[in-house]
Amino acid sequence: MTSCAPLYNRLLKLAVISFLATSAFAQALPKYDPATEGKFKGIVEELKFVPPSGAKPVAYLVLKSGPDAMQIFLCPKKFLDDMGVDFKANDEVEVTGSKIKQDGADLTLAREVVKGGDTLTLRFKDGKPAW
Repeated sequence: MTSCAPLYNRLLKLAVISFLATSAFAQALPKYDPATEGKFKGIVEELKFVPPSGAKPVAYLVLKSGPDAMQIFLCPKKFLDDMGVDFKANDEVEVTGSKIKQDGADLTLAREVVKGGDTLTLRFKDGKPAW
């Protein structure tokens, strides 16, 4: 007899990430903090779009780094579309971003994402959005 626990745990983790992302962006966008900036390498698990209340959809990555998944908030979906950038499951990326907390949730706000030889700049070094 096989156990459904691994599948259940994965679905529960994704549901929690989606809930935290939705609740975080239902309020004002979080502020980038250059003091908490770091680099994170991982595999894209999923590209998601969260439509915050009263605003346009916001893009974020679910990034798998070891056994854990991280939420990497990118930018408004329109900016990704305008830049012609797409992320797919299993893409290897390196993210430079600020780890912050909002409403008790850990969030990473991306400043740059490197995929292959391409660098997508989402924010300036001071954290101000490039969009």
